[in-house]
Amino acid sequence: MAEAPRSGGQVAPEFTADLAAASRILAERGVVDAFGHISHRHPSAPDRYFMSRAMAPALVTPGDLIEYSLDSDPCNADGRASFLERFIHGAIYKARPDVSCIVHSHSPSVIPFGLVDTAMRAMFHNAAFLAEGVPVFDIGQKFGATDMLVGDKTKGVALAECMGGKNVALMRAHGSVACGPSLQMAVFRAVYTEVNARIQHWTAALAGGGPMASLSEEEGRLADVTNRGACMRAWELWRRQVREQVNW
Repeated sequence: MAEAPRSGGQVAPEFTADLAAASRILAERGVVDAFGHISHRHPSAPDRYFMSRAMAPALVTPGDLIEYSLDSDPCNADGRASFLERFIHGAIYKARPDVSCIVHSHSPSVIPFGLVDTAMRAMFHNAAFLAEGVPVFDIGQKFGATDMLVGDKTKGVALAECMGGKNVALMRAHGSVACGPSLQMAVFRAVYTEVNARIQHWTAALAGGGPMASLSEEEGRLADVTNRGACMRAWELWRRQVREQVNW
């Protein structure tokens, strides 16, 4: 058996508490259910990241977190099972030094946009980050018929290449990935990608096939600057709600 990679070092209890809380927040907001996961790059070792053992996100505690190398090999699994799709996280962290946090989800309103030619658009200011464009990763184009899971490094690299410099990517017949330079921003983007998808469905129904307004790329860029600070208001609310349920 190969030797486990070395740890990047201890992290503050607040770090693990917030990451576990983020997992529960995503479940509360309808972004994840029994499936999906969030990770965070090690704050002082950029070649390591943390995510929970394979379990339902709403049940994650700080003690469930595992540290990984960017090859997605566990440093301290201690017999705990890892998510099959942890390679999504390692590959994106390798490709994107600007990314500190990643959310992978199967939020239901988002999935249809990976199945049709209609692009996801930024429908309101809280979803401004979508105005830059949302690529769709079709695993079948490179790998043929699969179980649809990004279950190894090669598939993870292909997803990261499709995502490029964008902050959200769809995965055909599967789900999506949302990234951010901070835990709070990634959670905000994952939540509002799902909200935006619902709004776009409603707007398209009202439009009845007619034209729909949405944010331009420049409007999205300007609004996203504001959202990088405003996301903390949402985080403080959601984090307090978790603290009312658990003692960390």
